[in-house]
Amino acid sequence: MSSRSIHPTAIVHPKSELDEDVIVGPFCVIGEHVKIGRGTELCSHVSLEGHTDIGQRCKIFPYVSIGGPPQHLQYHDEPTRVSIGDENILREYVTVNRGTAFGGGVTTIGRHNFLMAYVHVAHDCRIGDDVVMANAATLAGHISVGNHAVIGGLVGVHQYVRIGDYAMIGGCSAVARDVPPFMRAVGNRADLYGINAIGLRRGGFSAQRIRVLKQAYSLLFRKNQRMADSIKLARHQFDDSPDVLILLTFLETSTRGMCRSARKGQSDQEEF
Repeated sequence: MSSRSIHPTAIVHPKSELDEDVIVGPFCVIGEHVKIGRGTELCSHVSLEGHTDIGQRCKIFPYVSIGGPPQHLQYHDEPTRVSIGDENILREYVTVNRGTAFGGGVTTIGRHNFLMAYVHVAHDCRIGDDVVMANAATLAGHISVGNHAVIGGLVGVHQYVRIGDYAMIGGCSAVARDVPPFMRAVGNRADLYGINAIGLRRGGFSAQRIRVLKQAYSLLFRKNQRMADSIKLARHQFDDSPDVLILLTFLETSTRGMCRSARKGQSDQEEF
């Protein structure tokens, strides 16, 4: 006997695949190519369409729309995908669009993320694990968000921007360039405001690791010299720090450039 619970008002395509213990609430619509993992709950009025995979033990709140076509004029109904991992929470009115054929073909969300109400994840975005996106944060297409990042409410992120691991973006920001790992950014357009020390402490970073990252930040963003020269100096000075090496690799692979550092003194603030 199936342990799934499907409300009689829900519309579930017979070819969709629902694992055990899935709960489908009132007025949900589930399309033909949708797969849902064990223990996931759709509260009500959830729309899942296209080639969409949802992991285990997710909770999806009312009026969420996942797998809809990308908002792009060059999309011509190619069978692109959305892939969402385990233990995610998607609050009311979240939208996640499927990928484009020219952008990789898949929009991905990792595991244990919290997307608050009205968050938008556009085509071909890649979100890692343990990410928090506050209300109405918006990702344009082709954006990557690293693990443990926090994106504040009403933030808009430009297409192709990268947001590094443990980065924190303050509310109401417009982000047009890459935000490096471990850092705080805020503003229109966003500037860097030092290391995300609070987030790093909460993430288990030791005082010594945070101290080294602060020193690397000063060298890379506060000195009046070319970034290439600063990276070279940092590789020599911090060659025994895996965290700094992650940061330097991120800087070296940027195609959009980095958010600039705020004025001296401002970037030493502990909080926004």
